[in-house]
Amino acid sequence: MKLVKPKDKTTLDDLAGGSQAGTQEGKPNPLVRMAELFTRFKWHLKLLIVFACLMIPLVVSSNYALRVIIYIGLYIVLALGLNVVMGFTGLLNIGHAAFYAVGAYTTAILMVKYGMSFWLTIPVGMFLGVLLGILLGFPTLRVRDDYLAIVTLGFGQIVYITANNWMGLTRGPRGIPGIPAPRLGFSDYQIVLDGYPAYYYLILLFVFITIYACVRLKDSRVGLAWMDIREDEDVAAVMWINLVYYKTMAFGFSAALGALAGSFFAVFQSFVSPNSFTVLESVIIITIPILGGLGSIPGTIIGAIVMIGGPEIFRAASEYRMVIMGAFMVVMMIIRPQGLFVKKLYQPTYKM
Repeated sequence: MKLVKPKDKTTLDDLAGGSQAGTQEGKPNPLVRMAELFTRFKWHLKLLIVFACLMIPLVVSSNYALRVIIYIGLYIVLALGLNVVMGFTGLLNIGHAAFYAVGAYTTAILMVKYGMSFWLTIPVGMFLGVLLGILLGFPTLRVRDDYLAIVTLGFGQIVYITANNWMGLTRGPRGIPGIPAPRLGFSDYQIVLDGYPAYYYLILLFVFITIYACVRLKDSRVGLAWMDIREDEDVAAVMWINLVYYKTMAFGFSAALGALAGSFFAVFQSFVSPNSFTVLESVIIITIPILGGLGSIPGTIIGAIVMIGGPEIFRAASEYRMVIMGAFMVVMMIIRPQGLFVKKLYQPTYKM
């Protein structure tokens, strides 16, 4: 009786440098193929999303629904700014409404009292927001976790109390009414951006700018440094990452986006008062990136849609809509405490 050794069809040539034995090059991994297809059509998908966003005012005829969509865009800008501090850098900030207030009051005061153009008040408000972000960043360099949250909470309360008591500048609780609508053009050829469709396209422009800036920063050396600080500050310091510089930059960038949203809020409402920038406002903004997934840009956008649009869907049940949203948040934190989009759907695969 002659024993016959079974033939092994797997050879070194079949592996082609792969790390998994028995994987032949002629049969690629289906997950890798899906990733390649997704990457190939990624720009087509983005163009489709942009086109759908541009068509919303032409499809939505209700002013109420369009107003809710505008508020969703406003909170997307606010939440993406906060996501830089909380999601990218891992720092808890409960006073984000302070930067929101700085941008709103800067635009309101400059437009009402000094007649300045809305487009010129935006960089001024963002500059003041960055300054306050830097001032907040320096004292918080030596505190972490709960202590950092208390410091940022106190900072937000300082801004709120200042706006509520500085009668000569902010008019206190009476607020600043009569903020004019922004204009486009020069001298006699000007277009007044009045009405919900105009404000929708304006906030859509700010949303696109914010998303582009966050994506570019996340994939840059600055973004990688922020994520290193988020994972472990001590290890980041050992790796010669300047904690003072990068933490301050995170607070400054987040404050600039908050001030940008505040400038839009001032002209959209044509009225600002301290009641719009309370601690509850900061809590709502914090909830959005936590729900969507800290550090995730698509998750933050979905979180804003759920948190701002969700209560309006249940407005018919006015007595129970906040109970429904609260129960939804509790269930989400139990089932998926890390958020909706905490990780990528796929990871790129490389062959050695």
